[in-house]
Amino acid sequence: MGERMPQPAVTRPHRPERRPFTTRWNDNDQYGHVNNTVYYEAMDTAVNTWMIEHAGLDPHGDAPIGLVVSSSCEFRASASFPEPLEVALGIERLGSSSVTWSLGIHRAGDDEPLAEGRFVHVFVDAATRRPVPIPTGIRSAIESRLLA
Repeated sequence: MGERMPQPAVTRPHRPERRPFTTRWNDNDQYGHVNNTVYYEAMDTAVNTWMIEHAGLDPHGDAPIGLVVSSSCEFRASASFPEPLEVALGIERLGSSSVTWSLGIHRAGDDEPLAEGRFVHVFVDAATRRPVPIPTGIRSAIESRLLA
């Protein structure tokens, strides 16, 4: 038999902040685990709540808004109601008008993700829906809290 090739080191994405996500009774599907759509809801809620609380996003104002143009999720393990979950947030890429969020769904306090996802937000003018630069407050919060 041949010699074993060394395995590359597993690097964990840098996701410095976590948001709690409480599972609900109706989150379980007929197989008894949290349905895949709930993971997307958790990630979307975590990102937008983070931007509102830490970056000054006002979704009802006339300032630029972030629209999701792409999303994905890889499922590694399942969870069930009433497990408390957390969404870990980080940044994969910060562009001039877009940000790619790196997201993990974890059991509360656990390092190993149940699922790993990404969302791409493009910031647009609220009225015209044309791309604009990421608002200064959002960029500053991302740089200081998620890229540090």
